[in-house]
Amino acid sequence: MSVPAHATDEAPAKAEKPMPHIALLLPLKSEAFGRAAVAVQQGFMAAANIHPLPFPIRVYESADESKDIATLYQNAIDNGARAVAGPLTRDGVAMLAVSADISVPTLALNTGDAQDTDKLYFFGLSVEAEARQAAQLATAADLNKAIIIKNDTPLSTRLSQAFAEEWISMDGSIVDEITYRDDPAMLAKLSEEAGNMVFLAVDVKTARLIHPYLSAALPVYATSQLFNGNDDTLTNYDLNNTRFVDMPWLLQDDHPAVMVYPRSGQKLDANMERLYALGIDASRLLQIMLDNAYRTALPLDGVTGLISLNSNHQFQREATPALIKQGRSQLFEPQPASAAPQPP
Repeated sequence: MSVPAHATDEAPAKAEKPMPHIALLLPLKSEAFGRAAVAVQQGFMAAANIHPLPFPIRVYESADESKDIATLYQNAIDNGARAVAGPLTRDGVAMLAVSADISVPTLALNTGDAQDTDKLYFFGLSVEAEARQAAQLATAADLNKAIIIKNDTPLSTRLSQAFAEEWISMDGSIVDEITYRDDPAMLAKLSEEAGNMVFLAVDVKTARLIHPYLSAALPVYATSQLFNGNDDTLTNYDLNNTRFVDMPWLLQDDHPAVMVYPRSGQKLDANMERLYALGIDASRLLQIMLDNAYRTALPLDGVTGLISLNSNHQFQREATPALIKQGRSQLFEPQPASAAPQPP
């Protein structure tokens, strides 16, 4: 099954008469975020086609959510919106939280702060959450001394900080933190002492440069940032034995939820596939919000992971642990390092 690129046939929301509907607020006109918005829209509509929402869906397009979102949200309410999904960007979510009167169930598609409203919830693909989960997996394997390898990008800083905070909270120690600047010599003498592990707080391009210089005796952990999907076998071979977390949508074709929903009619890279999956689960979560079914429908076994709700109105996603082996991902169960098979 596939969803064509033009999966929605809604007229522009501003041209429609006021009526009860679901408002989908996305930066479809944005040069920077438009492609991501299209992927989310396609996934949202794919899920709504399988599990119809109680009202028709209207799409509200913006060019800059940080400037447009308050007006766009109010337009949706004035047009009869009974629930809202969006905005998508961090800036848009932050602006919505402080500048709009949240009067209907609203699911922001990124992380944020609920402020003083009981109707605003958040759901996003937090890389920081994945870094924290990597720390938990390493701890479950009886590893307690971490070597963090990062670079100078903001994303890498966020990953390393999130991992370190979680690691230290579980009584782990950080024996070294290396900022990689295209000098592999610094990696050759990393300690292989028992209990040590490496966390790669980098993207796939940098991880591919680093990994060959790491000792096979050091367990390596990372986030979904180093996984481009199982089609990228050459890269995966270079990252052999790396443990990471990602979503069922990319790891488990036979997952019960994954099998229900069609793939996009377009060829999407791994990051766009993740956003398509975000759209699917956003549609499902919005239905839970409309039904006020938090107690009975959660945790949700979603295509992005196992989703639960915390006290801060954040839908939290538990990703799936995986291991790269022979050019492909395979699921793994955390186990103490002493019981784990040794790498070849």
